Amino acid sequence: MFGTLYGLGVGPGDPELITVKAFRKLKESPVIAYPKKQKGSKSYAQRIIDVYFQPDEKEMLDLVFPMTKDVKTLERKWSETVESVWEKLQEGKDVAFVTEGDPLLYSTFIHMMRLMQELHPEVPIEVVPGISSINGAASRLGIPLADGDEHVAIVPARNDYEAMKKVIEDHDCVIFIKVAKVIDLMLSVLRELNLLHKASVVTKVTSDEEIIWKAEELEGAELEYLTLMVVRK
Repeated sequence: MFGTLYGLGVGPGDPELITVKAFRKLKESPVIAYPKKQKGSKSYAQRIIDVYFQPDEKEMLDLVFPMTKDVKTLERKWSETVESVWEKLQEGKDVAFVTEGDPLLYSTFIHMMRLMQELHPEVPIEVVPGISSINGAASRLGIPLADGDEHVAIVPARNDYEAMKKVIEDHDCVIFIKVAKVIDLMLSVLRELNLLHKASVVTKVTSDEEIIWKAEELEGAELEYLTLMVVRK
């Protein structure tokens, strides 16, 4: 009998925003797996759930996902990661893979699930949805994302001026994730559209490290990776 792989969304940052079901699965699973960028670091998802466990209460499986675009390196690391989870599942242990936000929305768990299904299709997989940073930002900013027949978009910000401009023009509200690396470009687009005053930026939303910015404050700023922008016309 194999263990079950659970994809658990643990919310955008505030530990109290974990769902009751995700909390129960965390308590029931003997192994908790969490993604991080490098050895020795602490993952954001791990910090969210830290308040619920003593260090020795669970078997903690840290999975390193290097920040690289080298295909061979990524393939090798992903294979190693899936096999390390498979070892625990093979022992009959349930593994709770925790991820900030929701497991099926721009999450590391998506690739984990696909590879596990490909390499070990016999493994049962269950997903528990979580509150995303998008929902968290709407709540903290007091901005309704969509009402009535309005159109809303979730878009990874990228270095393409015309594409970013068009998505704003085509929607009533746009949430740009991964905005830190192109913040100056986004500010230029907003100025051209006279929408700078309609944009808000949040880093690590709902967490105790949360910072809320007005867009006009951010010219030349260096922002953390977990930053998003909400533009509501």
